[in-house]
Amino acid sequence: MEQVKANGCLVVNMTENQNPEQKARDNIDALLRQAGWVVQSAKKIDLNVGLGQAVREYQTDAGPADYVLFVDKKAIGVIEAKREEEGQRLTAHEAQTEDYAAATLKWINNKKPSPFLYQSTGIITRFTDGRDPKPCSREVFCFHRPETLKEWMAQGISLRERLHHIPLLNPDHLPARELHLRDCQEIAIINLEVSFKADRPRALIQMATGAGKTYTAITSIYRLLKYADAKRILFLVDTKNLGEQAEQEMMSYVPLDDNRKFTELYNVQRLKSSFVAKDSQVCISTIQRLYSILKDTPLDDAAEEINPAELALPKTPMPVVYNEKVPPEFFDFIFIDECHRSIYNLWQQVIDYFDASLIGLTATPDNRTYGFFKKNVVSDYSHEKAVADGVNVGNEVYVIETQITQQGAQIAAKQQVEKREKLTRKKRWEMQDEDEAYSATQLDRNIINLDQIRTVIRTFRDKLPEIFPERREVPKTLIFAKTDSHADDIIQTVREEFGEGNAFCKKLTYKTEEDPKSVLQQFRNEYYPRIAVTVDMIATGTDVKPLECLLFMRDVKSRNYFEQMKGRGTRTLDKDDLKKVTPSAVSAKTHYVIVDAIGVTQSLKTASQPLITKPSVPLKDLAMSVMMGATDEDTVSSLAGRLARLNKQLDTDDQRRIRELSGGMELTQFVGKLFSAIDADNIEARALELAKLPIGSDPGDDKRQQAQQQLVTEAAKVLNGELVELIESIRRDKEQTIDHDNIDTVLRAEWDKDAANNAQALTDEFAGYLKSNQDNIAALTIFFSQPYRRRELSYALIRQVLDKLKTDKPKLVPLRVWQAYQQLESRHSLSPSKRRGAGGNPVNELTTLVALIRRVCGWDKILTPFDDTVRRNFQSWIMQRHAGSGEKFNEEQMHWLHMIRDHVANSFHIERGDLEMAPLDAQGGLGRMHQLFGARMEPRCWMN
Repeated sequence: MEQVKANGCLVVNMTENQNPEQKARDNIDALLRQAGWVVQSAKKIDLNVGLGQAVREYQTDAGPADYVLFVDKKAIGVIEAKREEEGQRLTAHEAQTEDYAAATLKWINNKKPSPFLYQSTGIITRFTDGRDPKPCSREVFCFHRPETLKEWMAQGISLRERLHHIPLLNPDHLPARELHLRDCQEIAIINLEVSFKADRPRALIQMATGAGKTYTAITSIYRLLKYADAKRILFLVDTKNLGEQAEQEMMSYVPLDDNRKFTELYNVQRLKSSFVAKDSQVCISTIQRLYSILKDTPLDDAAEEINPAELALPKTPMPVVYNEKVPPEFFDFIFIDECHRSIYNLWQQVIDYFDASLIGLTATPDNRTYGFFKKNVVSDYSHEKAVADGVNVGNEVYVIETQITQQGAQIAAKQQVEKREKLTRKKRWEMQDEDEAYSATQLDRNIINLDQIRTVIRTFRDKLPEIFPERREVPKTLIFAKTDSHADDIIQTVREEFGEGNAFCKKLTYKTEEDPKSVLQQFRNEYYPRIAVTVDMIATGTDVKPLECLLFMRDVKSRNYFEQMKGRGTRTLDKDDLKKVTPSAVSAKTHYVIVDAIGVTQSLKTASQPLITKPSVPLKDLAMSVMMGATDEDTVSSLAGRLARLNKQLDTDDQRRIRELSGGMELTQFVGKLFSAIDADNIEARALELAKLPIGSDPGDDKRQQAQQQLVTEAAKVLNGELVELIESIRRDKEQTIDHDNIDTVLRAEWDKDAANNAQALTDEFAGYLKSNQDNIAALTIFFSQPYRRRELSYALIRQVLDKLKTDKPKLVPLRVWQAYQQLESRHSLSPSKRRGAGGNPVNELTTLVALIRRVCGWDKILTPFDDTVRRNFQSWIMQRHAGSGEKFNEEQMHWLHMIRDHVANSFHIERGDLEMAPLDAQGGLGRMHQLFGARMEPRCWMN
């Protein structure tokens, strides 16, 4: 007896001394049977048994074919069987397979070649669809089911042929906005469809956070369903939160050519259990959920809340096996969201299982991502491009450094110090035995210095007028904390330092008592909370468009993860929507600020790497891995050993809480079950039982492995998300030391030097652009060299400058340049009078441009909002007119002059036609003006 594992199928060869070809055929027979085929010999053929038959050694005019596949008594495919050693050169046998497919079959008048061609060793299987425009073989997990091939035959032409029939996205070359798309989205979809037609099996859409990856994917999915008649498409995520967001976007998506919503046109199912509806056309699933479905094992809901890339995984994870309910051909296309973190190790086998085209979506690919998608990048839309296009906003860095944050401190011996339990936060005092120095990295984990937290928060509060000038309320701010306990300390300090109540600052984690979705909705759409504190819930993949400030009080070592966290602030938001939650905002969201209180912008970053099993793997990761199906000895023994040590530290209350969440089982019992599950004698006994062999026989390594998997799975049934969290909280040091003696001091609180350099570079580039075009653009000629003609400046002339600037230098948009000047002048200006100019905010884009041009030309010594200039000049003009004994304006005339002043301040210019528009038309318009002023009125001088 010999055992072979092929694509998750355990094949047992009962015949001894077989040659390699016979072994391969036995394995192929087993693969065919699990895929629903009835395997028959040519001498015992019966096409009435089952839907599909795989007939061995069927005679053709080219000789006997290894297998001919029949469905509904029609020959539709052939299989060329090869011994295992031929796996490395299986493609060399494609021509032989094609010959058999084109041959005349005995007893059958087949006029056309069989379209479905396989070469297989029983370990490796390749497949070619002869109906494709350019038939090309590909590796598949297993043979397709007979009902699948029957359906494909009924469709007439293949999916890859139908992809060639997808109409052009924009045949009339309309602007992308008329297609309800951004330019980058249109380019991505067009290039993706070109990739499909070129039969590229994998494609990568790299698109900056906030640029609309999900909307792009849904548009592509809609076109694949409508025009290519795709049967079923998977939208794959790695956290439940991302799945819920995708579902919401699909529910609100309305295609351009139909007034019905996407979910009214197609059946969309977000997988919440092992049930997958057969009529689903789009499935949304976490990769954890899909793995559990393929393994046919239950999944704890807590596993979907955690980014799987952050879990420690065993070296040899339990392999995915064939599942007839979800066969490899179940999905035609798989869109993989945040693919840079969910396509490796344990999780890659989930993706490799399916015979589907793979489309990756990410803002932050690394080298492995490019490699996985074979460098087929159909969209390369970086954050820098997105900022230049106005799709994203850029960021500035403000640094807060404190002494203890940088250097740590020391707790002196022979004094009373406060101790606090992490879980219950119960406090007590005890004598400090010896001097204890602690480093910055120990802060907020086993050493708490509340004054350090207070110093950072108070400095942040005091510097807000500098960071966000003229804001009356705190901008929407997200604080990244190290742990839940750290987050609670921050929340309490924020409320105290800002003198606000509970609504002002809230925690955003999955573990909060308040519904996290409700808190997130409030943070996104309502005035309160102004500040949210999170550990991980909205570090990635969650939109909060009004967010303008990210305060980092935890460091991040992963470059990709840091970029994802920064991405929470990049979303754009127009003025009206921003004012709904931040009433004092005077413009659309122009940028966001990273307040670095931990050195996160300076610390060394590495490419994201999924953890692998090491002696230092955290206990929680080991427990989650076993709960998720890991059964290898290293992981199980490490978990059991850690729990055994922990058990010695438990008090009566700890033991009670563990029993409550484990169904009454003591931790010692669970540890015993784990050790028992990897005990060699127990494994041998279970293996003999599975093999149905007597004691003393050799059950084989595969049976032993299967036995160990069963034993560990049975032992691990007690694990659930709540129990793992409880064990993790108990595992942490029972107490934290609270340092009351060391008072923290601010070392630095200022704009990061790179931010200042970037601002200077931007203003220099803007000034250089204006000067280089002063002879080419009429308005600039007047500003720079012909000031005596300033009365000729009109709305049309200024608009010409703005349009050309946006075309030539989109990154020099006026509001962004304004922020740069504002930052530079606020750094160097000390007097309150000058700060008004540097801190003022513009009214709109056109008047912002005028103020910037005046600044560059030297008309204004400091940056001054145009409306300030108009009001100042208006006031001087009125005072001159009213000085002495000359004629003075009456009350009605002054009312009119104020209306005209306000119009000029907001629109730069006034012409005759403007007098017939609101609010001037309601006061009598042009006619009334002439009655009041005659020919004396000339408001243009106010702009000088």
